[in-house]
Amino acid sequence: MSRHASRPAAGLVLVLAAVAMVSLRPGPVSGAEPARADGLLNLMPVPASVTPGEGRFRIDENLAIGGPGAPLGRAFRAAGRFMIRLAGRTGLFLKQDFLAAQRPPGEGGISYAYDRPGQVLPTEDESYLLTVEPSKIVLDAKTDIGVLRGLETLLQLLSADEKGYYFPSVAISDKPRFAWRGLMIDVGRHFQPADVIKRNIDGMAAVKMNVLHLHLTEDQGFRIESKVFPKLHQLGSDGMFFTQTQIREIIDYAADRGIRVMPEFDLPGHSTSWFVAYPGFSSAPGSYTIERKFGIFAPTFDPTNEKIYPFFDAFFKEMAGLFPDPYLHIGGDEVEGHQWDANPAIQAFKKKNGFADNEALQAHFNRRLLQTLIKCRKKMVGWDEIFQPGLPTDIVIQSWRGQKSLIEAAQKGYQAILSNGYYIDLCQPAEFHYLNDPVPADSPLSDFQKTFILGGEATMWTELVTPETIDSRIWPRTAAIAERFWSPASVRNVDDMYRRLGPVSVELEELGLLHLKNVDMILRRLAGGPQIEPLKVLAEAVEPLENYQRHEQTTYTSLSPFTRFVDACAPESLPARRFSKTVERFLAGKEAQDAADLRTALTAWRDNHTLVLALVAGSPALAEVEPLSLGLARVSAIGLEAIGHLAKGEGQPPAWVEEQRRILADAAKPAAHAEIVVVKAVGRLVEACAGTTK
Repeated sequence: MSRHASRPAAGLVLVLAAVAMVSLRPGPVSGAEPARADGLLNLMPVPASVTPGEGRFRIDENLAIGGPGAPLGRAFRAAGRFMIRLAGRTGLFLKQDFLAAQRPPGEGGISYAYDRPGQVLPTEDESYLLTVEPSKIVLDAKTDIGVLRGLETLLQLLSADEKGYYFPSVAISDKPRFAWRGLMIDVGRHFQPADVIKRNIDGMAAVKMNVLHLHLTEDQGFRIESKVFPKLHQLGSDGMFFTQTQIREIIDYAADRGIRVMPEFDLPGHSTSWFVAYPGFSSAPGSYTIERKFGIFAPTFDPTNEKIYPFFDAFFKEMAGLFPDPYLHIGGDEVEGHQWDANPAIQAFKKKNGFADNEALQAHFNRRLLQTLIKCRKKMVGWDEIFQPGLPTDIVIQSWRGQKSLIEAAQKGYQAILSNGYYIDLCQPAEFHYLNDPVPADSPLSDFQKTFILGGEATMWTELVTPETIDSRIWPRTAAIAERFWSPASVRNVDDMYRRLGPVSVELEELGLLHLKNVDMILRRLAGGPQIEPLKVLAEAVEPLENYQRHEQTTYTSLSPFTRFVDACAPESLPARRFSKTVERFLAGKEAQDAADLRTALTAWRDNHTLVLALVAGSPALAEVEPLSLGLARVSAIGLEAIGHLAKGEGQPPAWVEEQRRILADAAKPAAHAEIVVVKAVGRLVEACAGTTK
């Protein structure tokens, strides 16, 4: 499989400097976002080739769009959605009935054309050519999926000045770097209904992602209707599952946006919910109930039980008929092994067949499953653990453990996709994900071996999210990951990525995503009223604990409340990042404006504590944030004092520095399952005071 779309037409100049390498000074640390800049500077993902032109294509109510093809075609529907979103952003009463006939408008309009309808396959051509001139806009592509990608770029180009809205003149030749650009959503641990999936599909399409990976079975739930084995969803889901009708709707919805839907059925571990209906398939006797806690559990399919293989034949035949995607994911991760070790019959089977360990037994199980998938005309995908001797090279390895297994798989001729470094549920900064590359510059792979790296997937595991909060854990950081998968490898300017992430986040909201909107809703619920500004100010300087630290604070279950202050905090505080960058500039140059910006933020955070206490007094649910608020007030007071000393060039004695370090260390301790993330930046101010002289 080639990971490149067809080569764009020659003659267009690569001008990444005009887009990706622009680094604007961040705005005030607690101020509003700057006004809309020229759309050329806000593109995400950055196109492969951008050539700015002269002039502007002005937009008014007479704007029309049109192209070839049937009114019911994918490009036609995409053009209609484009015009609806354009009208929503501009407030223009567009005259064209763009939901009826669309004809090429010629001069003064938007024309699109494509050679053929695209197939929703990883090998499909998604390239496009977009030309904006003062008199017309022309979008050409090999397939209608390329038209979809070009329309998203055009919408991002929308700009405004005192005369109204316009598209800047430009010639763009674009194609994806990787063919597999995915988002995995785990609906097993916490079920995410169809409306959640659909709005995130729209978000994926906006940033040119093309694979939705649905993790459908887990210890906590079996989330899809089986008409062949109805007890699976009836007993293993708490009534929360997708009907087959809903799945077909999701697949059609995604395909209309050029996105594949790949199902995952995690086997042989992570499978408690299967055994609620079929306990005899497990490796240990007994009855089973849906797991409420999170982690790695013992229940595992018995690979030596011949009855499971006809069962899988029938089940996967049913699922293969439901999901048209050529790939089917069998999971295969984190087999705990205790049930296998404790089962004498399984141990005897291993000895008889010369299986040295449980990995060899799992490889045997995978080979049997592979035969089933071959009969269903599906290609097997699995996590690192399925990468065992004996499986043919036409399977796909999804690496969650790191580059080592990804590289080894490619070196041995296996196709592979990277998820390590893209675990968006871990609340890591966008920069961490952005600089993580499926094929880094120092990759040991040859050019031929690199073609086996299909791309990557962001993974949204759902232990700690519900339909109310999942969007805030996916967006906008996944837009940065989407750029890593689409744009040239040379696009790596972190500051510019963050600058563009702000406008993209707002644009995503128009699609119905709740990553911005639901923050205020949760805070109003906690406060018991509409007065939430003090909580929002506190949240500016606070983030949820990263990685798996939050699980160390308490025992979370699928029935726990996820409506607390930490759930309203963004995974990465952009105001806190801007504060940190301003500290860096201030320490480098001691500019008065930087000092003023820092004082403004620190004063607001310091004085906010009294306001938070007033809210805490009326809401027991907020009691846990008092230490965070007090810590922030103390940290801010230290910062203000340090800036005063630095502005005057006053050095401070070691005792003063040591005392501030102690206070900062205490404030850095987790509270309410969150942490104050501006502590480190204030610490840099304190350290700069040591020995400072005029």
